Amino acid sequence: MDKKERIIQSAIDVFSEKGIEKATISEIVKKAGIAQGTFYLYFSSKLAVMPAIAEVMVNKILEGLNKKVSGGPIQQQINDIIHVIFDLTETYKELTKLLYTGLTQTQYVGNWEIIYAPLYEWIEELLRNGMKDQVIDSELNVKYTAKIIVGTIESAAEQAYLYDQQETEAVKEHQKELYYFLIKALGAHT
Repeated sequence: MDKKERIIQSAIDVFSEKGIEKATISEIVKKAGIAQGTFYLYFSSKLAVMPAIAEVMVNKILEGLNKKVSGGPIQQQINDIIHVIFDLTETYKELTKLLYTGLTQTQYVGNWEIIYAPLYEWIEELLRNGMKDQVIDSELNVKYTAKIIVGTIESAAEQAYLYDQQETEAVKEHQKELYYFLIKALGAHT
């Protein structure tokens, strides 16, 4: 890991352990094994690390999508996307909470769309392929539909794991209904 990556990982660890308010830059740099001045080469404050943490999460989602969502019918791909995002939300519950808490406390909340751009582009490509193959509604605006899909899946996953803390069977039912909702919205057939 380079120094910036070590700072980001240390910030995740310290924020998760102490909370954002109580965490200090001194603790972050100590855990990262770097000098405090090095921290300021990359970030102006502890909250300035939040967009980089969000990028880590988006990269985890993209890695999961690239690994688990392969060709095949768009219906299967949508189902796989739902499962990847739900699985990552469950695995990284604390990181997800941390991101929302941290980004909303900063001026960096406006960077959300920039951070998420690669994920939106990934979904846009899937939608363009579905249109080309004539398996989804050809009048959809892929740019906005991609954002709606990501937002809807993430919101449902957060509701299941962060707010409702649903049992496994309830989560499966939640995913199933989300799948049918998205397939119908896209004009695809189940």
